[in-house]
Amino acid sequence: MTIQFTKYHGLGNDFILIDNRHQSEPLITPEQAVELCDRNFGIGADGVIFALPRTSTTDYTMRIFNSDGSEPQMCGNGIRCLAKFIAELENRQQITDPVSYKIDTLAGVITPQLQLDGQVKVDMGLPRLLAQEIPTTLATADEKVINISLEVAGQSWNVTCVSMGNPHCITFVEDVSAIKLGEIGPLFEHHSVFPERTNTEFIQVVNRNYIKMRVWERGAGATLACGTGACASVVAGVLTGNCDFVVTVELPGGCLDIEWSNHDQHLYMTGPAQRVFSGEY
Repeated sequence: MTIQFTKYHGLGNDFILIDNRHQSEPLITPEQAVELCDRNFGIGADGVIFALPRTSTTDYTMRIFNSDGSEPQMCGNGIRCLAKFIAELENRQQITDPVSYKIDTLAGVITPQLQLDGQVKVDMGLPRLLAQEIPTTLATADEKVINISLEVAGQSWNVTCVSMGNPHCITFVEDVSAIKLGEIGPLFEHHSVFPERTNTEFIQVVNRNYIKMRVWERGAGATLACGTGACASVVAGVLTGNCDFVVTVELPGGCLDIEWSNHDQHLYMTGPAQRVFSGEY
């Protein structure tokens, strides 16, 4: 089988995009996605994203397979890349007005909007804060997890948990560059208090409107950026008194602008998505 694909990245968080509009199931299996994502023997990516057919209430459907073959509910950088890919499929490379798409995901309907400056602004929806929504056993089901102590690798970390349709564990540190991400990240991801594993964000507060973030993503490992993680980290920053509601998040791959709206309590993420190349596998 020959697969046509296009490679995109959002701040270095890279994805293989596949036009899957002709059928409702992904063209390839999770095992094949692992092969495609291999950076030595495949194309190389953090995940494979499928543009699937519309539903009765949306324009398209999004599915994702991580580089380890697991399937996350959503991906913030990925949905910006998908929006650009859809515009390419629709021959909308040049737009004169902002263009929005309603996209069905496993985390609900997400609406990215292509901006005239080339950025993509995404309505990421409401954060979910109850322990049962994350999910985590760090608190009772109907309680929030804010600044709760968690023992990892013989050290006590104060963590705040947020779901953006996928689970996030956020901890604030003095210096993100000092974190040994490859060692500590898997221990957070597979900790017994997270029954569905977790994404983990390490945050350094520069000021109330600017933070630095490093992330260990569930199913993908250390990545250069994570959109849902940036949103979750701003929520955690507000809940712990570290941040205001509008924050620039600096990631290894670049910056995202995040707003937790006072108007509708939705998270709005604005950032780039860049086409790299197309080919066939």
